[in-house]
Amino acid sequence: MSEGRNKINWYPGHMAKARRLLSEQISRADVVVELCDARLPRASRNPDLIRLIQNREHILILQKSDLADEKETERWLAYFRSLGVTCAGIDVNRQYKQVMRLITDKAEAKVRQAQSRGISKTVRVMVVGVPNVGKSSLINRLNGSAVARVSDRPGVTRSNQWVKVNPYLELMDSPGLLWPRLDDQQAALRLSYIAAIRDDVQDVYDLALHLLDDMMEAKPDAVMERFRVNDASLRGAELLEAVCRGRGFLLRGNEADEERGCRVVLDEFRAGKLGRITLEKAPVPFPQRT
Repeated sequence: MSEGRNKINWYPGHMAKARRLLSEQISRADVVVELCDARLPRASRNPDLIRLIQNREHILILQKSDLADEKETERWLAYFRSLGVTCAGIDVNRQYKQVMRLITDKAEAKVRQAQSRGISKTVRVMVVGVPNVGKSSLINRLNGSAVARVSDRPGVTRSNQWVKVNPYLELMDSPGLLWPRLDDQQAALRLSYIAAIRDDVQDVYDLALHLLDDMMEAKPDAVMERFRVNDASLRGAELLEAVCRGRGFLLRGNEADEERGCRVVLDEFRAGKLGRITLEKAPVPFPQRT
């Protein structure tokens, strides 16, 4: 991977507020649905969130699985299940009913327990994750109408909102939460690939170089075909220049239009135009549960 120019360190004020809100509300939730990006199952999970929800009923959803390598998603699901985690890989636009079934299974068990004690229970389900992994989209799909704001920009959801889905079930959308110190710069870069960290707070040129290198490691044939690159050994600035020339992004004097090339690389990865790519491999062998 190319050497980064600038260290990514982004934790705006509304993130601190989001963490306080989440900490306050998590104790009221019966079930927590955590979303991560199926292309980055490690980098897109906030370790802060994992600690906050460790004593709650938990469902992990690998969202945007339609953009991820199918076999890699299965390996990640097997890994998480080996840890005892209830999980599924979905495309929120087509497979949200699978999430509802998982939620319902956990919710109905709690409702029955309450009924056995003569209590009428409403199960509260909190939806959590880093910015831009599709939390509000999932809430809207599960509810059947647009009740939560949706955007492809991080930081749109700023306050928690409860949504009643059926007589015994309420869902809560929550602001996307990053962790205060992005010490793992590889994870920070990969969060930037999926726009969990805004493009306008970092060096987009550096980001595009790292993304190209990551994609070449994961799926070189797709990168070379999409961007018309002929040399599989290219990395960093040389690879970006080859991308620009392959796609005809040229300025006067036959100079590569790097600004346009960087933007296209990021946009086309985010839109899934290079096919199904997973940039992180599941740990092997799986850990042994004790």
